[in-house]
Amino acid sequence: MTREEKSIAIKDLTAQLADSNIVYLADISGLNAVTTSNLRRACFKAGIKLEVVKNTLLAKAMEASENNYGDLPATLKGNTSILIADVANAPAKIIKEFRKKSDKPILKGAYINSEVYVGDNLLDSLASLKSKEEVIGEIIGLLQSPAQRVISALKNQFKEEEV
Repeated sequence: MTREEKSIAIKDLTAQLADSNIVYLADISGLNAVTTSNLRRACFKAGIKLEVVKNTLLAKAMEASENNYGDLPATLKGNTSILIADVANAPAKIIKEFRKKSDKPILKGAYINSEVYVGDNLLDSLASLKSKEEVIGEIIGLLQSPAQRVISALKNQFKEEEV
């Protein structure tokens, strides 16, 4: 890779990082071609961009980024794949699903809405994060519940008066 190609790759990675608030780093080395293909397909269906990257280029892109990636650059050892998503828990769920059949992918770390998470031990916690849509749905459900009780009580009251 020439110096110019590296410069272009760093700019591309920096732009990808700037456009996303949800970035996961994982090690998918050792997966066979079929499993890797299945992982890529699952990521695509979930709206996750999966890309194998060079550690040095990703480290430079993180450094050039306006975001603070904290200790994430320190995890850039061995093979690294970057998963970029719109839903905070989607990559963690995909990784967790694939871990049922294999010991890979291994979560190196994640950057989610300015928070940095480092280590595979956080996979369950990240998978259980609720998406923005799930939280909004729960709030709407909670707000509707009292109103539904009042309406139901009023309906019952009118039915009793009619009898």
